[in-house]
Amino acid sequence: MAASSDEKFFRQVSGQWTGPGEIVAGKYKGTKFICNFAGENPDGKVGMSLDGGCRVGMLTQEMSAKVQRSGKTYVGSFLDGAAGQGLDVVGGSVRNNKAVFKILRNKLSGAMSAHMVSQDKMNVTISVQVEDELVPVIGMTLKKVNPKLASQ
Repeated sequence: MAASSDEKFFRQVSGQWTGPGEIVAGKYKGTKFICNFAGENPDGKVGMSLDGGCRVGMLTQEMSAKVQRSGKTYVGSFLDGAAGQGLDVVGGSVRNNKAVFKILRNKLSGAMSAHMVSQDKMNVTISVQVEDELVPVIGMTLKKVNPKLASQ
């Protein structure tokens, strides 16, 4: 039952997504940006990838997240993983219309969540652990481009 619920969630992520985001904490707090992503499901596996980028003015930052089931949890990477400039996905779960993944890089830990608000709207939040609290750092509201075409 859980696997089919997880698969349903990840199938919804498939397609083209676009929308605004904002850095809500830290040095660049208040910076607004626009993102475009392609969501896909890995062949024969439960999971997702979001590949694309976010633009601030004339500057574009490539962004990606890849997650797939490993046993009863999820593993993957945000950007190019902790070995590069990103973070590793070291755990996670899917419940109802929300996936929450634990992210880690050296001593920095946090969470990346994706909440399917509706069939064509997804909120993505990146939070970091500060003492005993998860503090949101980046928030995005993405809308599916041509949702009717993506569901065919």
